[in-house]
Amino acid sequence: MSSTMKKIEAIIKPFKLDDVREALADLNITGMTVTEVKGFGRQKGHTELYRGAEYMVDFLPKVKLEIVVTDEQVERCVEAIMTTAQTGRIGDGKIFVFDVERVIRIRTGEEDEEAI
Repeated sequence: MSSTMKKIEAIIKPFKLDDVREALADLNITGMTVTEVKGFGRQKGHTELYRGAEYMVDFLPKVKLEIVVTDEQVERCVEAIMTTAQTGRIGDGKIFVFDVERVIRIRTGEEDEEAI
């Protein structure tokens, strides 16, 4: 049986979090996990001056959103994240989409689409 649910992970700039959350809420997507993370891609960090000495900042602060949606919601969700999180500058982030085999709500035992 093929999955009818997807997990979307989006790494975005922290100041874009509220805008993205609101855009997803407009699509009736309310459940998400948000984690403060650090990382770098092509951006490769940057240099900063501290007490007169220059040093390399390798990992930049980002926010990771994790959202599980039905297949029907994936494209609208991805589009909302892209248009809302995009600044056009380096370091805007990435979106990853994964198949989800099974979801269980711990409180009720509901599974799959009823659990998201």
